[in-house]
Amino acid sequence: MTLRQRERRLTQEIVPCVYAISLGFVNAFLIDTGKLTLIDTGIPSSAERILHAVEELGRTPADITNIVVTHCHADHSGSLAALKQASGASVWMHPADAVLVRQGIAARPMQPAPGLLPKLAISMMMRSGPASVTPTEIEHEINDGDVLAFAGGTIVLHTPGHSAGHVCLLWPHSGGVLFVADAAGHMRRLGLSIIYEDLALGQRSLSRLAALNFNTACFGHGKPIVGNADAQFRRVWPPA
Repeated sequence: MTLRQRERRLTQEIVPCVYAISLGFVNAFLIDTGKLTLIDTGIPSSAERILHAVEELGRTPADITNIVVTHCHADHSGSLAALKQASGASVWMHPADAVLVRQGIAARPMQPAPGLLPKLAISMMMRSGPASVTPTEIEHEINDGDVLAFAGGTIVLHTPGHSAGHVCLLWPHSGGVLFVADAAGHMRRLGLSIIYEDLALGQRSLSRLAALNFNTACFGHGKPIVGNADAQFRRVWPPA
């Protein structure tokens, strides 16, 4: 990591006890309940950056006791093996994608969302994006409705579409914080992710999310929405 990168703070407090870690085009997150829960791990070269973010909070790698991976793609699972080794954390993941990460597989069939930009983006990803990661043991499989006591009662929401095993996470504090991962994106505006394994299924998952109550939304790609985030979801994806 360069001196300039070290001078630039990597962590941003979204609400009390929830922090975003900027990893360039993708984000990871920390929930602080005394111990740390890491949500997603960035691309394969992100471990040092994430550990530096932990240091910014005055913590050590050993304070990361659990890692939740929202889905198998390499920009979310890429540094899992390195961070698991550095921290000794247990890993939690939906079984549909966990089976792939255990084998080092980080790709599933993909199609672009409607529009020219997603088509260009997926073309670039297919040329340059890694389809594999270091195989990693996933100790715990999570399913829809599970409650993660170690993360302050965070609720698991199985939201297939972007990938078969994609999950979102709802932290039930500060008015509700929804970790959207790649179910949707918030780059210039709130909208679809650029790719889906099953677009129709992904849109149904988004309508389900829009029916929930959450004041804040945190995205794998893009800036968070802080304040009335659920209302913005309902405008874009009216609940079924």
